[in-house]
Amino acid sequence: MDLAAQFEALSELARSGGELTFWQDFFVKFYQAFIESDRWLQYLEGVGTTLVVTAAALALGVILGSVVALVRVTHDQQRVGHKNPVLGFFNLICKVYSTVIRGTPMMVQLLIMSMVVFASSRDFTLIGALSLGINSGAYVSEIIRGGLMAVDPGQMEAGRSLGLNYTTTMFLVVVPQAIKSVLPSLGNEFIILLKDTSLITVIGGKELLYAAQGVMNRTYEAMFPLLGTAAIYLVLVMIFTWLLGKLERRLRQSDRR
Repeated sequence: MDLAAQFEALSELARSGGELTFWQDFFVKFYQAFIESDRWLQYLEGVGTTLVVTAAALALGVILGSVVALVRVTHDQQRVGHKNPVLGFFNLICKVYSTVIRGTPMMVQLLIMSMVVFASSRDFTLIGALSLGINSGAYVSEIIRGGLMAVDPGQMEAGRSLGLNYTTTMFLVVVPQAIKSVLPSLGNEFIILLKDTSLITVIGGKELLYAAQGVMNRTYEAMFPLLGTAAIYLVLVMIFTWLLGKLERRLRQSDRR
């Protein structure tokens, strides 16, 4: 007897009032959650959307965070009495952005973006990716700013003494050294971002948890869809943690050469 036939027989037994053993009940619920009507494809589609949203939000967060960090570091490294008012204005904007985003809940930001800023849009997945990217940018900016400030000031002075201007010294001397120190923190931010994609379900984003909720609404059974979703997130995090570890080891090897 194949799996479909076993499922039909056990389902009919349950509907007729018969009692199922623990393993029979386990099989029925598992089959309903993942196999019946090819529901595993819904999870697979959700994983694809989750990865796309994570990549888009990460790219936006890194770009936005890098710009904010460079503006703030450049402003802080100005000589006393030689403050640029334009740079000071942009530094103030960056500080307000970082303070507001890090000081308000992610869920509130998602709701504001979907119900206020983009109230006329129905592309909730894109809105979710944009919201996550803006949120991540505030945290990435502090990570990168900390890495840049941790580089020995003598590196900047050495570059300037060789005739390089501030921008060239920053990008060719300081930034490469800072990247190695901030990589673990950026990797951790990426993992947090991956898990935070589940929040966009609240505004209608069609990612992994949205797929699980769709299955739950059809089967009226929450355990297996939710446990399956948790297991998928865990596997994704373990894979990305392993890849990040390999990258860190590669960078350490390049330092010893």
